[in-house]
Amino acid sequence: MIQNNYQGALQHPIGTGFNAQSTTTDVIKGIHLDGRIAIVTGGNAGIGLETTKTLAAAGATVIVPARDVEKAKKNLEGIANVEIEAMDFMQPASIDAFADKFIASKRPLHLLINNAGIMWVPFRKDDRGIESQLATNYIGQFHLTAKLWPALKQANGARVVNVSSLGHHMSPFNFDDPNFQHSTYETLQAYGQSKSASNLFAVELDNRARQYNVRAYSVHPGSIAGTELAREASVELFKKMGFLDEQGNMRPEVLASLKTVLQGAATTVWAATSPALDTIGGVYCEDGDIAELISSDPSIPSKAKLHKSGVQQYSLDENNAKRLWNLTESMTGIRFEL
Repeated sequence: MIQNNYQGALQHPIGTGFNAQSTTTDVIKGIHLDGRIAIVTGGNAGIGLETTKTLAAAGATVIVPARDVEKAKKNLEGIANVEIEAMDFMQPASIDAFADKFIASKRPLHLLINNAGIMWVPFRKDDRGIESQLATNYIGQFHLTAKLWPALKQANGARVVNVSSLGHHMSPFNFDDPNFQHSTYETLQAYGQSKSASNLFAVELDNRARQYNVRAYSVHPGSIAGTELAREASVELFKKMGFLDEQGNMRPEVLASLKTVLQGAATTVWAATSPALDTIGGVYCEDGDIAELISSDPSIPSKAKLHKSGVQQYSLDENNAKRLWNLTESMTGIRFEL
């Protein structure tokens, strides 16, 4: 029996019946989370907010670490079973402070949803000197998960869900120059490699953690209307990507492909809670199911199409995953010993 998802060995849809139109209400139906504790980074806006609402409504206690605590309080007002704490992925010391406080509470952690992310940003660095998209979309995930590991293990049945993206198709991880020290910064390339890194982290974490009854997943939520992800993007960039026509209007085919926030959060919630994944880990999911593999081997059939759906095999590669784990420990000074 195949135990890990290296090279996409487990990357096959399992026929859940869910699709791109499925919502959080659909995937959580019949699932009760009473007594479970969840952490949702970025859980006060966009699909993170919907994830928080859904898990809390199902009975979980949800902790939301937020960069802007006052904004989080406003957005989460009136939602039961929610705790708000300060944390900023661009400030490693704040990750440590948040994790230390949670570990000190001696509570188990059943669900860690690494949802926080940025995109389409200009070149900037975090307090460690790491490019901001890599720092937020991947390094922060690694750092937080490592610090919370004792609580995940304590749960004896935990899941870690990394919110990745189809954007990983735009670039594999650049081991030679991840911080653009020797090449011109390209925001979409930076985003792509950060999401490839998130996929590699999930597949490697799952392989190392499953013996402790902790499973890990990466998910593509879809292209979603009504989030803050594009707040720093220019009109020219959207034109370059083909989202807008020359007049600056969104192309009809793009508009038709957008998900609602309830649909966008569905795969995260499904990966975090579905019994269908009890014995499967390390997989990349989309549209409420395990995604198709885009293989470098032309003999392997797939319905997935480049830049449309599916997961790139390079973001599930065993050598890449182990190499990235070691590099991340070196870049951060954090030893993630399981």
